[in-house]
Amino acid sequence: MRSRAPAGTLAAWRRRLLPLLLLLLLRAEVLPCTQLTFELPDSAKQCFHEEVEQGVKFTLGYQVISGGHYDVDCFIEDPHGKTIYKETKKQYDSFFHQTEIKGIYKFCFSNEFSTFSHKIVFFDLLIGDEPPILPEMGNRVTALTQMESACVTIHEALKTVIDSQTHYRLREAQDRNRADDLNERVSYWSVGETVILFVFFCFGRGCFGSRLQPPIKSQ
Repeated sequence: MRSRAPAGTLAAWRRRLLPLLLLLLLRAEVLPCTQLTFELPDSAKQCFHEEVEQGVKFTLGYQVISGGHYDVDCFIEDPHGKTIYKETKKQYDSFFHQTEIKGIYKFCFSNEFSTFSHKIVFFDLLIGDEPPILPEMGNRVTALTQMESACVTIHEALKTVIDSQTHYRLREAQDRNRADDLNERVSYWSVGETVILFVFFCFGRGCFGSRLQPPIKSQ
């Protein structure tokens, strides 16, 4: 038979774990992160500006949700106007970079190659390294306790869940837009076929209907 842990031990464990979990949730908002979904008209360009310190890492990820062939041009410029990233007609991509100078970086998305279809674009900008979930983890030389290890595991699992939810939401939105577009095309095609059949029916009846009538005998 398994021995049960004393009730006092479980209560103490819960009292010590609760502050750690609250600290984990509070520190989860420290890392600067921007997520945005915007509409990019045809023959248009949209730029976003962000000030970044020297030696700071940032990651940009983007994906076209709907419009045309689900592609867009993207480029990033440093404060001196130098292009550090440029891709054309990409459906999705990600870019990691560590800044060499401090200043305002420009993140641009362009749909200038398209003359009739607008796009809906999602991008995620993550700036800086994630701070440790516990204040003393950076300078700590001893091993983590069981509760601290549990907090770190929960934190990593929550990050994985958030990334998976974002990925599946984007895929769902993209698939829904594809289905709506396909349904619209099928509807237009069905209406066109109906009109063509009706026109041929009326034309055939007008041309051949009089020939099928019996001749009128003169008295």
